[in-house]
Amino acid sequence: MQLEAEQFRVELTGYAYRMLGAAAEAEDAVQETLLRAWQHAGRFDPGRGTLRTWLYGIATNVCLDMLRSAQRRAHAVDLGPAAEPGASLPREAWVRPIADERVLPDDPAEHAVRRESVRLAFIAALQRLSPRQRAVLILRDVLSWPAREVADLLDTSVPSVTSSLQRARATVRRAGTVQPLEPDAAALLERYCRAFERYDVAAMVALLHEDATMTMPPLLWWLRGREQIRQVLLGGDGSCRDARMVPVAANGTIAYWQQRPTGPGGAYEPFALMFFETRDGLITEITTFLDEPPARWGQDGTRAE
Repeated sequence: MQLEAEQFRVELTGYAYRMLGAAAEAEDAVQETLLRAWQHAGRFDPGRGTLRTWLYGIATNVCLDMLRSAQRRAHAVDLGPAAEPGASLPREAWVRPIADERVLPDDPAEHAVRRESVRLAFIAALQRLSPRQRAVLILRDVLSWPAREVADLLDTSVPSVTSSLQRARATVRRAGTVQPLEPDAAALLERYCRAFERYDVAAMVALLHEDATMTMPPLLWWLRGREQIRQVLLGGDGSCRDARMVPVAANGTIAYWQQRPTGPGGAYEPFALMFFETRDGLITEITTFLDEPPARWGQDGTRAE
């Protein structure tokens, strides 16, 4: 049973991540799911459903239990207007990133289909739903489960699932549509990163959309607009100069570790994990996680060539 259940770890982690909005909690949820499956293996009845379906039922209950006392995770732009520097919130307040390899299947076709459903904006939109609505939308719209199977898993009726799904879709639509990755996004981000490494503020700002936003979890304050971002970049303390930008596959897109020469002998160390959104050939959003543990991503301070 343990070995059979282990083959579902990646997809269960993806499910738990969409439910919980954070990598560490998702991995804890999957570990608890597999532990419960092992402890109660005798309850699995292949005549009533597949092992996969049974595991999803356990994972759903684990996630719902974890969400009963949890606050909603969000982006800074969801928590209020742009604010002055100073305020911050704990890690539990934010939607957190996750490496693609932990949540997306190896199959290239499946990977392409699923990657939009782990984008940070979509994960944040999911957090606006009630836990059960969240489960319904993920199972129906992301994983393409039939309504009857979802109803059986949640111990409810098909009409109830259909109603929950309609409400969930409406809420997610109001939160905004997640835009597909643009074909030339990689080249655009490469230009931005090279400008960042030179700390060429004019070149960086030229690649931003007029209404671009910049957020920096765990800081509560955020910026909107090319000019406001330009002023902050120009007024910095110089700590970003001489940084290096190292790409990593995360949340269905290309993210970058900002590394700084702060280690022994000037060795480069990971400082922040940066995500970008683009539209019409310009950058519309920059999210810089200032408190992301590098060890979780296998970062050792060296630059990937």
